[in-house]
Amino acid sequence: MRRLVSMMLTGTIINYFFHCQRQCWLFANRINLEDNSEDVRIGRVLHEIKHEREKNTEISIDNIKVDKLTDEYLIEVKKSDADTEAVKWQVLLYLNRLKEKGIERKGRIEYIEQNKQDKKIHYLELSQESEAQLEELAEKINGLISHHSPPESKLMGKCRRCAYYEYCFI
Repeated sequence: MRRLVSMMLTGTIINYFFHCQRQCWLFANRINLEDNSEDVRIGRVLHEIKHEREKNTEISIDNIKVDKLTDEYLIEVKKSDADTEAVKWQVLLYLNRLKEKGIERKGRIEYIEQNKQDKKIHYLELSQESEAQLEELAEKINGLISHHSPPESKLMGKCRRCAYYEYCFI
C-alpha cells in the first residue's frame, strides 16, 4: 500500500486546514502562537484531567497523538462540536495511520460540549472512498503549506478567539 500522506501531516494541521488555511500554513511552518490561547489552554487542561482519570490512554504514533485506543475504537475527545468536519478528517487520518501499521479500528468522536450537533458521540469508519478523499486532502494541504508565504488574512467572527489574531490583524 502506498503511504497516504507525508509524515509531516498531523491531526492539528488537518484541523487547522478546515478552520483557517492561514492558521494551517502558519502552524505547519512552525509559527506557533498557541501558548497565548485560552481555548488551547482549556483543551490541554481537559486532556490532563482525562489523562489523570484514565492513566495511559493517550498514545503517540509517529507524529500523531491518539486520545484513546480500545479493541474496537480509536477515540478522539474534543471540547466542543464547533468544527465537526475538521475533527472527522483528523480522525480519518489517525485511522489511516493505524491501518498502515496493521491496526484496524473504527473512529469514535466524543464531544464534551454539545452546541451544534444532536448527540455527543459520533462514529465513523475508514473506507476506500474516505481514503481517496484523504489523499486528495493531503495533496491540497501539502500544496498550501509549501507556499513561501501564508494566504492573506480574512477577518471572520471566529478570528477574535484565535491564537493568531494579533499576528494577522494587529
